[in-house]
Amino acid sequence: MKELKKEDLQITELIHHFVREHVEAGDICIDATAGCGNDTLFLCELTGARGEVMAFDIQPQALEKTATLLAEHECMAELVLDSHSNMADYMSEGSAACIMFNFGYLPGADHKIETKAQTSIAAIKAGLSILRKGGIMTLCLYDGSDVQREEKKAILKMLKELDSKTYLVITSCYYNRPNNPPMPVFIQKLEGKDSSCIYGFGLV
Repeated sequence: MKELKKEDLQITELIHHFVREHVEAGDICIDATAGCGNDTLFLCELTGARGEVMAFDIQPQALEKTATLLAEHECMAELVLDSHSNMADYMSEGSAACIMFNFGYLPGADHKIETKAQTSIAAIKAGLSILRKGGIMTLCLYDGSDVQREEKKAILKMLKELDSKTYLVITSCYYNRPNNPPMPVFIQKLEGKDSSCIYGFGLV
């Protein structure tokens, strides 16, 4: 197994490390929580000019930040001002290679505007239908506030109930870190009973 560098141990970099193992140039990907645009840019760089990236957010300022970041790096994505729970209205079933979620609130913005359990679960379910077989979904879950704690608990309960013949779900945690560190979750839509499991940074 390739040794992880110190910077790879941050949750966003750990998730990126995993996604790199599964996304190729020309793929269709979704950033379900655009935020400041970092994951959108990351997916654009992975999929290249032949790929397609769509990013969702309910806050105009988030999409403005994302557009600015993409322009600085000469990348393009389709930015959608809508709830990620409606993503099935924009993407066809079984089309996406990767869908990324980073729940919580927009850094530097009103912390009262944050993702909530009901719409987040609806978005995850929509995303699972959009994923192609062999496709992956990543979640970054938080529990620093009451809303985030409720959201995390509800999402994990829903994931526990997914059909194990259709989806492989792996949760992880920073077990000895203080201050409620975020939890990375990795989901793969299986291709069949003989399909191989998630791989990358030691997940086999």
